[in-house]
Amino acid sequence: EVKRVCDKLGLPFHVKASYRKANRTRLDSFTGIGDREALDVLGQVKADLGVGIVTDIHLPEEAAMAAEVADVLQIPAFLCRQTDLLLAAARTGRIVNVKKGQFMTPSSMKYAVDKIRESGNDQVWLTERGTMHGYGDLVVDMRGLTEMRAFAPVFMDLTHSLQQPNQASGVTGGRPELIATVA
Repeated sequence: EVKRVCDKLGLPFHVKASYRKANRTRLDSFTGIGDREALDVLGQVKADLGVGIVTDIHLPEEAAMAAEVADVLQIPAFLCRQTDLLLAAARTGRIVNVKKGQFMTPSSMKYAVDKIRESGNDQVWLTERGTMHGYGDLVVDMRGLTEMRAFAPVFMDLTHSLQQPNQASGVTGGRPELIATVA
C-alpha cells in the first residue's frame, strides 16, 4: 500500500532490510542467514517489487559487496564517526545514509557528511533516531532535524526513536504504541 501511494505521488520507495545484524546485544541473538544468501534475497525483493534497497554495513570491507545490491548503504548510529567505514561506503558511489549516533549532537553530524563529500560522493543523507537520556531511554529533540537539514537531507526513524535500549533481558524493547502519536 505504501509503495502504491509513493508511485502515485511520484516518490521513491525503498525497503530497508539488514543482510547481517552485526550489532546485537547478546551473542546468542540471531544475526542472519549468511551474507551472500541474504544479499541474494534483497536482490530478489528489489527485482520483484521494483523498489530501492537500503541496508546497513558495519565494516569497510562490506561496502563493495553490499553496494552490488543496495541503492543506499546505511551506517548504523554507533558507527557514525568511523572514518574508514564512511569512506568505504562513499567510494561505492551509492547514497550513504548515516544514522545520528545516540551520543552525537545534531551539529556534529556535519563532520560525517563532510567526510563523505570530501571523498567525492555528494549523495549523503542523515537519519535522526534519538539521543540517550539516562541509561535506558531515548529522546528526540525536534530542533535537531532543522539543524541537520542545513548540511544534508534528513529522515526521522520513528521506530528506533521509541526504543528502550538494552532491557534487563539483553533484548531492546520500546514503545511501539507511540509511533502514530510521534508521526
